[in-house]
Amino acid sequence: MTIEVQHIRKQFGQFQALDDVSLQFPNGELTALLGPSGCGKTTLLRIIAGLEHPDSGSVLLDGQDASSSHVRERQVGFVFQHYALFKHMTVFENVAFGLRVRPRRERPSEQQIRDKVKQLLELVQLDWIADRYPPQLSGGQRQRIALARALAVEPRVLLLDEPFGALDAKVRKELRRWLRRLHDDLHVTSIFVTHDQEEALEVADQVVVMNKGRVEQLGTPASVYNAPASPFVYSFLGNVNLFHGRVHDGVLASGDALFDAPGHGGVQNADGIGYVRPHDLDVERYTPGQQGIVVKLRRAHAIGPLAQLDLERADNAQLIEAVIPNERFAGLGLKEGETLVVRPRQIQVFVDEGGGI
Repeated sequence: MTIEVQHIRKQFGQFQALDDVSLQFPNGELTALLGPSGCGKTTLLRIIAGLEHPDSGSVLLDGQDASSSHVRERQVGFVFQHYALFKHMTVFENVAFGLRVRPRRERPSEQQIRDKVKQLLELVQLDWIADRYPPQLSGGQRQRIALARALAVEPRVLLLDEPFGALDAKVRKELRRWLRRLHDDLHVTSIFVTHDQEEALEVADQVVVMNKGRVEQLGTPASVYNAPASPFVYSFLGNVNLFHGRVHDGVLASGDALFDAPGHGGVQNADGIGYVRPHDLDVERYTPGQQGIVVKLRRAHAIGPLAQLDLERADNAQLIEAVIPNERFAGLGLKEGETLVVRPRQIQVFVDEGGGI
């Protein structure tokens, strides 16, 4: 199923939850709605499901306007963050629930229900706990059962609201890999809400980055990470160093350092900020006359394959974070307090055009 939302607006009192949002969700793909708390991603998901109604705009399912359709008519499966399983029902009965409450003329036979539930429990690799109750399960098991229950009604679209938000980091990582494999097998058009950048970039086919009720950027995980469209996207997706300064004739001057500012050759003496990710900084010992940013090594955290360096600029005392391979760090033999020089391999400069950046 293809899903499209057109010019969706939603306000709660004085709070503008969604502000003219238009998006397309391709058939059979897994899309992540990513953004901070309060950005509108869950409200948008609930509007697509039919659990909320927009103040204006429309929801199209396979090209048909479904804005006035009841949630049951939209044939969506919804998975909540806190499972929403029935504690007094066994795992088997929880998964069977959506089939049993169908109108009599649409309800499968008891044998068909049993076969379907057995198939789904095998799919989520939990057929061996069919007779247990939700309080007897781990958080990860409960979420997989919630997903099986959502799939039982054969939804045309699967919606997941922070599906792994209540789980610890290790279980989250395991489950998101499992979700990706499951999606590759089923190819159900799916949308999931998350505020976890790593989760969205690892699992999704496309990522929608949202902020203050609007879409900041839509694209593949690689495109939104490697080519952020705005300062917000750059700052939200992973750690980043900010270099404030003035842009003039394609150059950003930040303290004593000068950086190329591609695409801003015609800019004359404007405020600008350069964005550089920690792993895009080259680090060397300082020798007089070298080009780059002169810094002092304040602290090194070298555990695992990467060394994280906390650096202080010599010209303005700004703290910078650099990440280099641990082998490189060991080879340089760096000591805290040493003077170094760093140079960005890649920098993206945004110019303040009057609206603030």
